[in-house]
Amino acid sequence: MSNEQTQSATNAATKPSILKNKWVRSAGVIAAALVLASAGLYWQMSATEVGIDTSLVSAPTISLSPSAAGQLQEVYVSEGDAVAANAPVARVGTQIIKTQVAGIITSVQNNIGASYNPGQAVVTMVDPTQLRVVGTIDENKGLSRVQVGQPATFTVDAFGSKQYQGIVDEISSQANQQSVIFNISDQRVAQKFNVKVRFNPVQYPELKNGMSAKLTIYTR
Repeated sequence: MSNEQTQSATNAATKPSILKNKWVRSAGVIAAALVLASAGLYWQMSATEVGIDTSLVSAPTISLSPSAAGQLQEVYVSEGDAVAANAPVARVGTQIIKTQVAGIITSVQNNIGASYNPGQAVVTMVDPTQLRVVGTIDENKGLSRVQVGQPATFTVDAFGSKQYQGIVDEISSQANQQSVIFNISDQRVAQKFNVKVRFNPVQYPELKNGMSAKLTIYTR
């Protein structure tokens, strides 16, 4: 075989290898670009969103109790009942205990004959108009970027990925009570604060007191 033939054969064998190397380099460049783009998108989202996984649909509990001590004589409601304002719920002694606002009954004491004192709840209820999504967030996980009036979305475990709309309604002015424990490095424990998101309970009647939720707050 002549030198020219040998060189041609070598070039022919080398060309696929060169093309392969070029393809590998191109693929590497594309992969790196995708990684950078993903990182940029993640940074942009993390800069404009605050996620709170530990959240709960909740409303303040309203306790209905007698104004004078007496024995429980009758109960007129059951757990889960929807009641109107000024509706009778129980009788203790001669006193009829009534609701002050409309709401949902959450618990009932049915131990007829038991004695109840003022302030001792016979029936408890919640006002659905006061339902909020209450999220607990560490002070170093974006709390400084959360403000009242910011839009928010949330999901509840009971309804999968269905997304609900709301607005930040309140940010607690003090941390949740917890003991301060220092580790070996004397690093302070991050304090936790509550963030409340208001939503329209008429628009979302399926949302109930006590449902677990996940919040996303949009800070820009």
